[in-house]
Amino acid sequence: MSKPSNRTARWQVADARHHIHPFTDAAALAGRGARVITRAEGVWLEDSEGARLLDAMAGLWCVNLGYGNAELAEAGYAALKELPYYNAFFQTTHPYAAELSEKLAEITPDGLERVLFANSGSEANDTIVKLVRYFWNLQGKPSKKTIISRDYAYHGTTMAAASLSGLTAMHPQWDLPLPGFVHIAAPYWYGEGGDLSPHEFGLRVARALEEKILELGPDTIAAFIGEPVQGAGGLIIPPDSYWPEIQRICNEYDILLIADEVICGFGRTGKWFGCDSFDIRPDFMTLAKGLSSGYVPISAVMLGQRVGDAIANANEELVHGFTYSGHPVACAVALKNIDIMQRDGLVAHVSDDTAPYLQSALRGLADHPLVGEVRGIGMLGAVELVADKAARRHFPAERNVGTLCRDFCFENGLVMRAVRDTMVISPPLTISHSEIDTLVQRARHCFDLTAEKLGIATA
Repeated sequence: MSKPSNRTARWQVADARHHIHPFTDAAALAGRGARVITRAEGVWLEDSEGARLLDAMAGLWCVNLGYGNAELAEAGYAALKELPYYNAFFQTTHPYAAELSEKLAEITPDGLERVLFANSGSEANDTIVKLVRYFWNLQGKPSKKTIISRDYAYHGTTMAAASLSGLTAMHPQWDLPLPGFVHIAAPYWYGEGGDLSPHEFGLRVARALEEKILELGPDTIAAFIGEPVQGAGGLIIPPDSYWPEIQRICNEYDILLIADEVICGFGRTGKWFGCDSFDIRPDFMTLAKGLSSGYVPISAVMLGQRVGDAIANANEELVHGFTYSGHPVACAVALKNIDIMQRDGLVAHVSDDTAPYLQSALRGLADHPLVGEVRGIGMLGAVELVADKAARRHFPAERNVGTLCRDFCFENGLVMRAVRDTMVISPPLTISHSEIDTLVQRARHCFDLTAEKLGIATA
């Protein structure tokens, strides 16, 4: 690697001395220096050394409209000039929050009519945990407190949201999970389905929810939370049999159903929301990321009718909120983001054009000797790297195959995420066919480099 320029070196030194990065070994990063991203346009990033990278992760699953959208920037600037800040604490509102609330009630599935705003998916899910407890207290059922989540789930990093998350590496440093959070198996057919068909496996893991409810007692279970498609856990797409059975179980045992749409929402699955793709009828919906295409921090909790009515008619103060709940600039950008998506028919374009093209192109990688499975939906894709394709056998964890491949991707102008040994993509919804071709070509090249490093022939 060539010596960095003076300006890059200066930023790297300042960063290493003062900036603690999320999910990073700080000492290891300081030793090699962080990559400094200086600008972005469309699906492309540019670093301080002039290298261009195709961002197949849309930042962190969020830059749905791509980088450099002038309309979003102008909407934020206009709001900054007009109303740079005010809060919603003192029995006040502002046009941006009122109009965004109305818009979200319009575009989300039927029955989700009320909204609370926050600033991140973690905050939104933390809020839901509080609201779940409050709802059952209002119903005179204070014993219903336990929330059931899934292995490989990711719901954020606050104390409550990390407890909801089923990525166990997130827990030991913080003495988590907190009491009242339990986990059941995920619908990860490729890795854990064995000889069952996807349909059979989907039913089996869904019924693990019923088994856990009966084990702990229905009167103790408050809610079940799930991402329609599990993202950060490795892009786990449930079999078609899974969500209908989950819905049945929640209805039968009077369990609140929480759909975490932080990743899946706003066109990512080829429909407006993952709930639309899987016919989920939730009591809560978590929104973030694509709500503003990541341009400014904002999140939202959508409330189903029975929860919303109970809270709105409690006749007491709701003791909850954040300084920046419904921030006018964030709301203005989110409104413009949704307006652009509706005006340009972006969700239909994804569903009818770019998603089928992306999924077809990705499946062309299935012949690679490292590739065990290619899976995807909408503008989400995953390529699972394995030691034995026929046996669905993974590499030993200590070989760090996913990390090896990820590093080759960065070195060759492509941002893919490694989750264990699964290479995950979630590109901007605005990606073109030619950019999809470039993405897949670079991915194949990096798979070749990974195979070569592992001593596996590719021809």
